[in-house]
Amino acid sequence: MQKAYLILENGTIFEGKSFGCEGETVGEIVFTTGMNGYVETLTDPSFYGQIVVQTFPAIGNYGVIASDVESDACHLKGYIVREWCQEPSNFRCEGILDTFLKNKGVIGLYGIDTRALTRIIRENGVMNGKIVTGEKAELNLSELKNYKIVDAVKNTTTKEEYVLKPDGEVKNKVCLIDLGAKNSVKKELVKRGCEVTVVPATTSFERIKELGAEGVVLSNGGGDPVENEALIETVKKLCEEKIPVLGICLGHQILALSQGAKVLKMKYGHRGANVPAIRLETGKTFITTQNHGYIVLSETLPEGAKVSFVNANDKTCEGVEYEYMPALSTQFIPESCGGPLDTGFIYDKFVEYMNK
Repeated sequence: MQKAYLILENGTIFEGKSFGCEGETVGEIVFTTGMNGYVETLTDPSFYGQIVVQTFPAIGNYGVIASDVESDACHLKGYIVREWCQEPSNFRCEGILDTFLKNKGVIGLYGIDTRALTRIIRENGVMNGKIVTGEKAELNLSELKNYKIVDAVKNTTTKEEYVLKPDGEVKNKVCLIDLGAKNSVKKELVKRGCEVTVVPATTSFERIKELGAEGVVLSNGGGDPVENEALIETVKKLCEEKIPVLGICLGHQILALSQGAKVLKMKYGHRGANVPAIRLETGKTFITTQNHGYIVLSETLPEGAKVSFVNANDKTCEGVEYEYMPALSTQFIPESCGGPLDTGFIYDKFVEYMNK
């Protein structure tokens, strides 16, 4: 394997080895704490523009499984692991990680101290970095410092409308606004008897109304939520019409922004399949799957918007219920594949809103 280097915007350099594709790539470096679900991580559009570090040391041990992918493409800029397994063992295995990265055009780096790298990010905050394969590049810190993720939703949303139908009776018609949606979100809606029309993030209020949907879902996605000004206005109009709305992850932030709340970029975000969230109504703690770098500021929510979940570690907003309209949202992804499966009642509550 060729040598490869990671250069951070603070001047720190890590030397490792290349896997996946070779080349150079610049991105925002983030870490995720999941012990499994690496296929879902690689194919999650929410990682658009980012170089992802896996904190769990051994990745690839159960191979690559096609049915686990969350989208057709990999939108991340690079992938970093401590070590990767070249001989996976799993009855569902259909390929190896290295080949998958090569086929998807993802530049990989392994053999560095990911623990040390994660500590740098935790202590200093998210920063940009560059992976270089082969000869070590000259330090150009201005290039790294100037990098910014833009147009994440624009580059990950579907280009055309399409419809997903349940096997049995259609119980509800749902419009899913695709902000970079994971396949698992669509599957959970279809599983509940919903006919799901997936539309681009640029779809107008008039077109959504024309579809005759009984409810609207704002999916997960990547990037800065404030960028999506036209979408925020569309969601505001949908809320004024009292159409049931469910916001997930980025959709949670977009919904809050449409109601006048504010968001803030976090120091290093929540990314993993083991993030505890407390449901305030019951005091019960749920282990959730999360992937976000922005939070809704609870104190900026309008009157009648009630925080429903808080993060057990830092007490940030993890969910909102809007008492003046049929809308709710969660910062985590309910029933996420590659993670815990105990928050499906969020989808059920949304279905109740539609049935009322």
